[in-house]
Amino acid sequence: MPLSPESFPLLPNYNSGPALRAFLEGRGLGIRKQWGQNFLINPRARKFIVDALEGETGSGVWEIGSGPGCMTAELLERGFRVTAFEIDPGFCSLLEELFMPLNKEGEVFTLIRGDAVKTWETVPAGPYLLGNLPYTVAAVLLGGFIENGCFFKRMIVTVQKEVALRMAAPPGSKNYSSISVLCSSAYRIKPLMNLKGASFYPPPHVDSTVLCFERKNDPAQVPLFYPLVRALFASRRKTVANNLEHFSALSGTMKKDMAAAALEQSGVPGEARAERLPPEAFAALAAVLEKYRGEKRT
Repeated sequence: MPLSPESFPLLPNYNSGPALRAFLEGRGLGIRKQWGQNFLINPRARKFIVDALEGETGSGVWEIGSGPGCMTAELLERGFRVTAFEIDPGFCSLLEELFMPLNKEGEVFTLIRGDAVKTWETVPAGPYLLGNLPYTVAAVLLGGFIENGCFFKRMIVTVQKEVALRMAAPPGSKNYSSISVLCSSAYRIKPLMNLKGASFYPPPHVDSTVLCFERKNDPAQVPLFYPLVRALFASRRKTVANNLEHFSALSGTMKKDMAAAALEQSGVPGEARAERLPPEAFAALAAVLEKYRGEKRT
């Protein structure tokens, strides 16, 4: 059930940059730029983001990069069960101090120490994910989830605006890339709001965008789908046919006749470039190539 504010007697003032800085400095904690630490101090934005999860009370949420607990407190107050991933040892200790006592009334808070890119596979996934993801982590982490079959009913992620444009880009647009295909192959993606640097402490020098990822009901892609997407975007100026001739995931370089046959059977135009193909075209081509691979094994 939702928790009252009285359940959190030690919380700092998450709505003020100077107050949060003073709280952290009083505990010997600082900001580390290499981990992209920018904490959301805009209370309206925090409430909007948690509302966007549209989750049921008691549902499990993975929170990536919990920091000092700005979003963690909001989630727990709403009655979610939070699995918090945090890389900073100092913030890990703070999170334990602030939120572990809540487990006296049930297991509502779990802390996973370390880099989420390396630790997420050790934890059972819940139906929801929330995170403020640094530029260097966003594509790697979300791509890793999708490629390894770790799917969520809904994800609400805050990323640098330029990253958001690539993730949500439609085919043929200048921002369309392999991460666009990966994300849209599994999720319907919708930008929800933009946030200026002043919404965070410390304020970043770039704008951020909150994205909603809603899981599609489509069947899982064949194993070759993801390596094929990366291969066809590796040389963006080359046509699909040219890139396919050098696709080595089929136990060696493909010959021209095999590439041509795969393109014809899948209905994918060989003279097109990857940036013009919708995710469905990659899926169709990958299915044909998977069939060829199966025939080679028999």
